[in-house]
Amino acid sequence: MTDALKRLSEEGVAIWLDDLSRKRITSGNLAELIDQQHVVGVTTNPTIFQKAISQGDGYDQQLSDLAARKVTVEEAIRMITTADVRDAADILRPVFDATGGQDGRVSIEVDPRLAHNEKATVAEARQLAWLVDRPNTLIKIPATLAGVPAITSTIANGISVNVTLIFSLERYRAVMDAYLSGLEKAKERGLDLSKIHSVASFFVSRVDTEIDKRLDALGTDEAKALRGKAAVANARLAYQAYEEVFGSERWAALESAGANKQRPLWASTGVKDPAYQDTMYVTDLVAPNTVNTMPEATLEAVEDHGQITGDTVTGTYEQARADLDALEALGISYDDVVQVLEEEGVEKFEASWNDLLKSTEAELQRLAPSEG
Repeated sequence: MTDALKRLSEEGVAIWLDDLSRKRITSGNLAELIDQQHVVGVTTNPTIFQKAISQGDGYDQQLSDLAARKVTVEEAIRMITTADVRDAADILRPVFDATGGQDGRVSIEVDPRLAHNEKATVAEARQLAWLVDRPNTLIKIPATLAGVPAITSTIANGISVNVTLIFSLERYRAVMDAYLSGLEKAKERGLDLSKIHSVASFFVSRVDTEIDKRLDALGTDEAKALRGKAAVANARLAYQAYEEVFGSERWAALESAGANKQRPLWASTGVKDPAYQDTMYVTDLVAPNTVNTMPEATLEAVEDHGQITGDTVTGTYEQARADLDALEALGISYDDVVQVLEEEGVEKFEASWNDLLKSTEAELQRLAPSEG
């Protein structure tokens, strides 16, 4: 084992675990990861909960109680997922206190079926914040066209947000603008800006998966040479955009009023292609004031053989832009790729949510008390 995770933390990268289950909470595994592997946050999504609830019997007692009360399947899911998030938030509370609220965070996502409905997303964010009732929660809102104004409204209400499903640089700039607008409204309302936090989840591996597929279809030497370069280039240019926005006069005015920067969060950092180094979306994206949310396999790979050599983002922007320009020159449209990925991302989370509904309904029926 290396000290790679410790070094990563020292470089200003907050290590968050991209997974949560009741077993992880009750077995003491989450506390162990915090204590021994520098984990300072947890992210969840509909896919993670669907997997957790459909495996093992960790939820049987709560599901039995919910079945006896004849609650709807939607209510059952909310009771189950918010219970896990609340318990994880309590385990992470010492980290939250020690970092002044920056880390020690647990994220929970709004119903993905609301991704294109601004008002319903804001209402759901309020409901989730109330249900979990922990200061170290982040409400996840997708960066769809309807999601962007919902981010502003939610931040303006003083609710901390994890913006998810960001693929394009243009949308990322819109997300940062939405965050600043929300802070400005919160300030007008007299809210304490120092209590409002946000991360912007910029997705990584899926960009390579989609672009590599298009490069393979071209099959030329030039195309092969660009495999596995787009995702890191895209994320590095996102960090350049972050530096610009949070170096602006507009930001300086908010910072002087106590506001916190919205940190870039590298999401989808598990490597999908076995031809690539399994730690590349961590080691190639080391930069101050960022978050990397890793599936456990990636966390273990970094701990085992990750090479952390300092900041690998600052100063790489010219090469990153050249890599993306080279893709355009081959006829691979960046705008088309990021649009496809956003649509697929929303669809995948919606499909997972529907699977979660089905599996939870089946469990409620299995555990329902017999009449009489």
